[in-house]
Amino acid sequence: MNAVDEKLRALQQAGTPIEVALVGAGQMGTDILAQVQEMVGIRVSVVVDISWERVETALNVSECQADVVYTDELEEADRALRAGKMVGTTNAQLATSLPSIQVVIDATGSPEMGARISWNAIKHKKHIVMMNVECDVTIGPILSQMARNAGVIYSLAAGDEPAAIMDIYRFAKALGFEVIAAGKGKNNPLDIYATPDSLRDKALVRGMNPHMLAEFVDGTKTMVEMAAVSNATGLVPDVRGMHGPRCNLEDLKSVFCLKEQGGILNKAGVVDYAIGDINPGVFVVVTTKHPRLISSLVQRDMGTGPNYLLFRPYHLCSIETPLTAVQAVIYSEATMQPLGHLTSECIAVAKRDLKAGEVLDGLGGYCYRGSIELAEVARRDKLLPLGLAKGAVLTRDVGIDEVITYDDVRLDGDSLLLHLRRLQDQMVTV
Repeated sequence: MNAVDEKLRALQQAGTPIEVALVGAGQMGTDILAQVQEMVGIRVSVVVDISWERVETALNVSECQADVVYTDELEEADRALRAGKMVGTTNAQLATSLPSIQVVIDATGSPEMGARISWNAIKHKKHIVMMNVECDVTIGPILSQMARNAGVIYSLAAGDEPAAIMDIYRFAKALGFEVIAAGKGKNNPLDIYATPDSLRDKALVRGMNPHMLAEFVDGTKTMVEMAAVSNATGLVPDVRGMHGPRCNLEDLKSVFCLKEQGGILNKAGVVDYAIGDINPGVFVVVTTKHPRLISSLVQRDMGTGPNYLLFRPYHLCSIETPLTAVQAVIYSEATMQPLGHLTSECIAVAKRDLKAGEVLDGLGGYCYRGSIELAEVARRDKLLPLGLAKGAVLTRDVGIDEVITYDDVRLDGDSLLLHLRRLQDQMVTV
């Protein structure tokens, strides 16, 4: 995307900006609205949320100056867009079916909603920007394949840590380096038993939803993000849940190396995370055996090896997300997408003793947290994917810290997410 700024200016001058629909007007969606207003050649034309009030709040906070028509009717929304106006709606189908929309951004965080948004977007041949990583680690491969079949792009979003890691990973692979480890600094203290209640005061101070903060603190978000990296690269978790050592930036290349070199890894080619002064950065540890390159890396202050650190000190989250929409439309490329199958699974682990008959709550809740495991192990042991856990009914007791399995639950047969997951599983086994 070396000339992306020039191409956006050309679209602006031609009066043909990229038309985006945003589903989810929460914290991330509001940031996207604000950022796009600073850009040329792209506009958010449709904003969707569960209530008019949430849409209006996002527009006000982002200081949107557009003339907004509030409607759930397709024809009225289409007329408004043709007149150059913006549409606010509670009808997500408008985002995926309006003719002028080119890209749909899913900023909902709900795996089930992500499945429905993506299904409808693909049906109407819209590109999909998936901020909903929880959905991606559940059914990303089949959504990506469906999008390719329809001639559109399915992509994870620039700005999130997985995509920031992917940028460095591609740089390293293009240069022929061997990747030892790819990872991130964890943004919050780790408490695997954190709940919305235990974090409510901190969440209020930070202006966050307590459930969202709990998903970060209990480690679920890190597991989800690194599973997405694994599924896009083929890198694997070295152990269930990864190592997550406490170390600082200066230690990364000596910690994330093989045990015989004094590190913590049993093998090369892994995903992991660290708790220290790394966040909000992401990293890739690489190596080379070429003597000329080793000497050149020494001269460039990369150290004496055998491992070298490639580090990006920031990720801007939703502020960068519009660039993925641009990349899909202008270059017909994804910022990041899963391979044709899952390499890693994000699984559900009980946060407390759970009883038969309980209905499992959502991410960042009171019942379970996420962990990462090899997909082949999860498949063999019938471990329940994290994205399918919400709303599942326990058919037997599950103890604290036990992994929840398919045999432990009754799932919602009407779930599109579950339907697509079953189709995806058949793609692997046939």
